[in-house]
Amino acid sequence: MDIRNIAIIAHVDHGKTTLVDRILHTTKVFRENQDTGELIMDSNDLERERGITIFSKNAAVEYKGVKINVIDTPGHADFGGEVERVLKMADGVILLVDAFEGPMPQTRFVLQKALQLNLKPIVVINKVDKPNCRPDEVHDAVFELFFNLDATEEQLDFPTYYGSGKNGWFNDSLTQSEDIMPLMDGILKHVPPPVVSEGSLQLQITSLDYSSFLGRIAIGKVSRGTIKEGQPISLMQTDGVKKSRVRELYVFEGMGKKKVQEVVAGDLCAVVGLEDFNIGDTIADFENPEALPVISVDEPTMNMQFSINNSPFFGKDGKFVTSRHLRDRLIKETEKNLALKVVDTDSADSFMVYGRGILHLGILIETMRREGHELTIGQPQVITKEIDGKKCEPYETLVVDVPQEYASKVIDLVTRRKGEMLVMETKGEMQHLEFDIPSRGLLGLRTSMLTNTAGEAVMNHRFSEYKPWKGPIPGRNNGVLIAKEAGSTTAYSIDKLQDRGFFFVDPGEEVYRGMIIGENNKPGDLVVNPNEGKKLTNMRASGSDGTVSLPPKRLMTLEECMEYIQQDECIEVTPNYIRMRKVILDEEERKRQQKRMSAEAV
Repeated sequence: MDIRNIAIIAHVDHGKTTLVDRILHTTKVFRENQDTGELIMDSNDLERERGITIFSKNAAVEYKGVKINVIDTPGHADFGGEVERVLKMADGVILLVDAFEGPMPQTRFVLQKALQLNLKPIVVINKVDKPNCRPDEVHDAVFELFFNLDATEEQLDFPTYYGSGKNGWFNDSLTQSEDIMPLMDGILKHVPPPVVSEGSLQLQITSLDYSSFLGRIAIGKVSRGTIKEGQPISLMQTDGVKKSRVRELYVFEGMGKKKVQEVVAGDLCAVVGLEDFNIGDTIADFENPEALPVISVDEPTMNMQFSINNSPFFGKDGKFVTSRHLRDRLIKETEKNLALKVVDTDSADSFMVYGRGILHLGILIETMRREGHELTIGQPQVITKEIDGKKCEPYETLVVDVPQEYASKVIDLVTRRKGEMLVMETKGEMQHLEFDIPSRGLLGLRTSMLTNTAGEAVMNHRFSEYKPWKGPIPGRNNGVLIAKEAGSTTAYSIDKLQDRGFFFVDPGEEVYRGMIIGENNKPGDLVVNPNEGKKLTNMRASGSDGTVSLPPKRLMTLEECMEYIQQDECIEVTPNYIRMRKVILDEEERKRQQKRMSAEAV
C-alpha cells in the first residue's frame, strides 16, 4: 500500500490540532452521526484545560487509496524533546503559520530540526479569515526564515496553501474552496513516499505507549526490511545487545491501532513484547543486527529540587508521600520524557530534576499531583556551564507583541532584567519587540508584564545559546507575609492586616507556622498572626459590629508560584492544595541562618 508519513509543526496556538480534526473528518474516520467534539487529538485532561498539545500523537487516515500517517506535535518550546524525536518518523512536514502573527520563535526551532532531517516542507498559512491578517507578508517572512535556516534549493521551492482550519477550507490560492481537498491532494503530490533502503530489519523506537493490559509498547518507523509477529529480534541499546521476540504488532488506523501479522518498511508500527527498552534503541535483525544513530535531544537548561512533603500538613491529602514513591515516579517519567534528567542528591529524600523550562517541569508536577503525590519543590535555577574558563548561562530569544502604548513599559521591564532589544517593528496596531535575555530574567517576568500591559502582551521565548554570566538580576521587590503560628485564619485578623499587603488565603483556611499567606507592601518579610479572633464582650454598638468586607484572595497557579518564590522559599504541592512556605519554618531558626550566611559572606 502507498504510504505518506507527515508531521504537523507550528508555534503554539496556530491551529495544528484543529487541522488534524479537519483531516480526520474529511477522510471519514468517524461515523456521520458520531459526536467527536473539538481538538480530538488532545485527549489528555491537562491538554484540554490549557488548550495546548503536550504529547505528540499519531493518527492514520486513508485518502484516495493512500495511507497517510499524521503526527500531531507540541508547539511549545519546553516540549521540544517530543518534537525532535517524532520528526524522525516523518518524510514530510506541514508548517502551519498564523496569517496575522507570522513565523514565531517556536516556528523557527521546529522548522530548523525538520530541515536538518531533510524533510519535504509544505507551508500552510492558517486563519486567513481573521481581521487585519496579512497572508502575503507572512509568506515572504516564511521564505526569509527558510533562507536564514540554510534551506536547500529544493526546500526553498515549497508549495503554499491558504485557508481557515476553523471554517474547514484550504486552497493553493486565497480564493475560498469547498473543503480541505486541495491540501490533501497537495500532501499526496508533494510529500515523497518513505525512502526504503535494502537490507535486514531496522526500526528505531521514537515513542512510547503504555497499556495496563499489554505493558510498555514501542512505537517507531520501519526503516528497512519487514517485521513480523512472533519474529525473534535483537534490541540494540547503548550498553549492548539484547535478544527478544515480537509478541504482537499493530499499525495505526484512524484514532486507534489495528493488529497485523507483518509491517513492511516505510510504515509506522507499535511493537508489543519487548522488555526494558528505551527511546532511541534499534530493533534489528536477530542474526546480523545493525544499529541506527542514537537520537540526540537538546540539553536541559533549568533544574529544581524535588523532595518529600515535610510540612506540618504532611500526609493529610495525598496517597503517595514517601521518598520511594517520589523516586519511582521520577525514574518512570525519564523513560518517556527525553528532555528530563533526574539526579540523586546528598539527601535520600531529595532529587534534582533537570528540564527544559518552567512549563516543562510544571506539567510534570501537575501530573504527579493529580495522581495523588505530595511533594515539596524548590526555586527553579538555571544551569550554568564553564566555557573557555568563563562562567556562562543560558540565554533566550524573547518575542513580545503588545499594543503600542505599552511598548515602553515592556522595554523597561525587560532591560531591567538584563535583556537587550534586537528588533522593534510595527505589525498592524501591535508593536513587535524581540530581545536577547538570560533565562534567569524570564522567571517572574510574565506576571509583571501582564500586570503592566493590562493583560495585552503576548510573550514567547525559546532557548538560543550559552553566553557569559550577566551578573545579579533583581528579583521580587516586595517581601512576604508569613504566618506566626498554626491555626485557622479569621476574617477579623485579615481585615486588620489589610494595610500590610494582600493575601493568598481566605478566612477559615488552615495555615501553619512559616507558611507564606500574602505579599508585603514593602521589601522585607513580615511575620503576622492571621488567626486571632475578635475579643467578644456582652456590650454591643450599632454600626461597629457590621460584617467584615474583604477582597478575595489572590489565586496563584503552580507556574506563577514557581516564578514567585525566592531562594529560601519552597512550594508544598498536594492533590488539592498548592501552598508557598519558607524552607525553615521556625522564625528564630531563620534569623540564625541569615546571620550565619551574612557572616560567611563577609
